[in-house]
Amino acid sequence: MSGKPKAAFFDLAGCEGDQLQIANLEEKVLDLINIVEVVSFREIMKEHSDDYDIAFIEGSVTNDHLAERLEEIRENASIVVGLGSCATIGGINSIRNSQDHEEVKHRVYGDQADLFPSWDKAKAIEDVIKVDYHVHGCPIDRDEFIHVVESLVLGKDPEIPNYPVCVECKLNENICAFERDEFCVGPVTRAGCDSCCVNEGTICWGCRGLIDNPNDDAHSDVLEEYGLSAEEVMKKFNLYFGWQQEARKDE
Repeated sequence: MSGKPKAAFFDLAGCEGDQLQIANLEEKVLDLINIVEVVSFREIMKEHSDDYDIAFIEGSVTNDHLAERLEEIRENASIVVGLGSCATIGGINSIRNSQDHEEVKHRVYGDQADLFPSWDKAKAIEDVIKVDYHVHGCPIDRDEFIHVVESLVLGKDPEIPNYPVCVECKLNENICAFERDEFCVGPVTRAGCDSCCVNEGTICWGCRGLIDNPNDDAHSDVLEEYGLSAEEVMKKFNLYFGWQQEARKDE
């Protein structure tokens, strides 16, 4: 890419909360527009262009129409970045992956279920196209997003943690959720959020997805102390891990 790269933002099946995080960058928006030219971003501008270098994509893939749209974006973009949990790991939409699809459709849409064609499983975008980089989280962290963009413009790979949230909890001197008689998926979840949920007295829900090798890289001290295995932790919550667990079975 020569000069200021052109960036475009797209949404598939999702709540668009990650794009809202970017729209709410406030004074940090200057950090963004100083290094990229935003040519398409439905939430904040009416202009649109199919001439872009970097595509940021939010939302999971749930039907043929979205898959076709995603493939068109991939053809136009030099770099594709998954934005948020739905795009990177299937997100909340993948809760249905372990349930009967027809039952889920009728539970949501009633007698109009046939008007909404969809796949039986929601997929992360990398299940359909090649994805170059990810910005994790639900919603994403705005500072991490800026870090990713700056890295791409400089031709560098962004530094994204691949260790458990437990590491950040230790650094922040949090009382472990297990000590509070709560079940937390921090031992198998990718860090990078500064353990923000546990900092506020709740648990890690797993929105940044699994670390690359949860069986090997999970926070072993925590698991050993409470007599748990990585597999037991992953099975406990199906809020964000649905697609990743299916993908692991297919490997």
